[in-house]
Amino acid sequence: MPVSIFPSAHLADVRYEIRGALTRRARELEAAGHEIIKLNIGNPGRYGFDAPAHLREAIAAHLTDSEAYGHEQGLEEARAAIAAQQRARGAQDVAVERIVVGNGVSELIDLSLRALLQPGDEVLLPSPDYPLWSAATLLNGGRPRYYRCLAQNDHLPDPDEIEALVTPRTRALVLINPNNPTGAVYPRALLERLVSIAARHGLLLLADEIYDEILYDGAPFQPLAEVAGAHPCISFGGLSKVHRACGYRVGWLSLSGDPARTAAYRDALQLLAALRLCANVTAQWAVVPALTGRPTIAALTAPGGRLHEARRAVLDGVAASSYLDLVAPAGALYAFPQVRAERLPQFDDNCFALRLLEEEAVLVVPGSSFNVPHSRHLRLTLLPPPAQLAEVFVRIERVLGRMAAEQARTPAVA
Repeated sequence: MPVSIFPSAHLADVRYEIRGALTRRARELEAAGHEIIKLNIGNPGRYGFDAPAHLREAIAAHLTDSEAYGHEQGLEEARAAIAAQQRARGAQDVAVERIVVGNGVSELIDLSLRALLQPGDEVLLPSPDYPLWSAATLLNGGRPRYYRCLAQNDHLPDPDEIEALVTPRTRALVLINPNNPTGAVYPRALLERLVSIAARHGLLLLADEIYDEILYDGAPFQPLAEVAGAHPCISFGGLSKVHRACGYRVGWLSLSGDPARTAAYRDALQLLAALRLCANVTAQWAVVPALTGRPTIAALTAPGGRLHEARRAVLDGVAASSYLDLVAPAGALYAFPQVRAERLPQFDDNCFALRLLEEEAVLVVPGSSFNVPHSRHLRLTLLPPPAQLAEVFVRIERVLGRMAAEQARTPAVA
């Protein structure tokens, strides 16, 4: 009798709805001839954003140098440029041997947690989080412990709440700054308090800073490593967002702080990097020109730039809505509006997202996909043209209006 093949139990609580059931349904609708406006993924190349020409030229010039395996931690030229960037930002004790280049930050998140966690160890994660962090924690035997980043606090965490979550099993504190999905940018005073908590409890700081230069209206980015000083900190960056090169799959981690406290951990990172041989060599040649060449993102985020105007279209769409509120994103590529409870008391974000897709051909991600319980949020990317985003909010309003009318006709069940 044929035996069924079942997945690992490790996957039971792993979710990634950014590319989940709603996306599969969108593909079915596209196959049936429907044109879908996709706002689910921060993928600049799909929205007409090109990687800078000097990155492409560097790759083309080194094709013949890319055919052998590279160093397991990345090309030395690339790591030297990353180390120089981190030192310029105030990170302590950064060196080439403490940099690892990976196939995107996604791979390095998994690698960094695999090198750290014992079964049952806890990782402090933001809620909402980027769900890969939760998935990587679970897949490496850890337990996510969520600290809230509520809209009423501008999506910033409460340090006292974070410290109350610390137990003897807590190993790391994760920060996503600028934040995906909320667009929050963390002020220095808040980061100082979080570093103090990590220092008191011996926690490794993990700073997801992939959106570090995508900022609006003068919002300042404060690198965590500079605040952390001698305390162990890993800073993650890459080419995907600031340099609009997601398909290159080039990310990096930089281990800063007192080397004596992280020597064994650094060796574990090197071992895991060696087990997967090396990262994509071809695209690593783009790292040096990306970090030393002319900056290109500021023109897009400044007034008149496409990202700035897309954000403005979102802010205008929410302002005109009878149902939505929004903390204006200060950075990154997303907005995280929420539906007002007084206007739509009975609201299910997954039901809404499916209706928006089925009825109005718009794909967004429900807020609950980012590990937010009882979410009234949705995440959408700022990458489409401003006029298209304005149309999206017309469609969102239609669906919310229909849902409100239906609830008005159906008394709530006590």
